[in-house]
Amino acid sequence: MALAITTETPLQDDVRMLVAELNAYMIPLTPREFQFQLTVEQMAEPGVTLFVARDEAGRAVGMGALKEHNADLGEVKRMYTLPEIRGQRAGAELLARIEDMARERGLKSLKLETGEAPGFEPAWRLYERGGFSQCGAFLDYPDSGYSRFYEKKLTQ
Repeated sequence: MALAITTETPLQDDVRMLVAELNAYMIPLTPREFQFQLTVEQMAEPGVTLFVARDEAGRAVGMGALKEHNADLGEVKRMYTLPEIRGQRAGAELLARIEDMARERGLKSLKLETGEAPGFEPAWRLYERGGFSQCGAFLDYPDSGYSRFYEKKLTQ
């Protein structure tokens, strides 16, 4: 499947649909107080860049965002692909685009928080295959046992 990945506003109905599907998948897996999703409105704020993957028909089939915290640190947020396209490298392509932008902007590292529960194994594989290593909690995330943290250094 040929995908087009571009930066887009999250304030579109098809992106809202992806966010709703991601939330429906994730919310049952972890207690709500240990979930840290950006809303569509937060994804539209300055400092957040959303990448959307679209199929040949223009349908939104995946997304991922780069949130810049400061001149050194970027965070991967809201990674999701529709179940029917998983295994076709859309997630890896989105992650690579996020990393490329982080490097272009001179960030020194990318970090992310994901769930630490059954159901998150595909995410762990994606990040580990993308060169991310587990790390400790960062920013204001609690070290609750419900989260798994990853980082990737972008400079030598």
